[in-house]
Amino acid sequence: MSKKSVEDLLIAGGEDKHVREKYNEPATMEEFIIMAKADGYDFTVEELAEVLRESGDVFDKHGNPPKRSIWWT
Repeated sequence: MSKKSVEDLLIAGGEDKHVREKYNEPATMEEFIIMAKADGYDFTVEELAEVLRESGDVFDKHGNPPKRSIWWT
């Protein structure tokens, strides 16, 4: 488990539209993490929340279609 793994996923989503679309689907952080673990990322809800807080990002979706603004470019 690591904050680095969270960062790796946020960077991957920033670089790849398909990753962003896939990870915009889960409704909760718990569902997001289950999906991430299946893809080889290893982090906790607390680590995800901490990285998002430190970067000033919010997990909530917005817009139509709903999407997250957590992806790093």
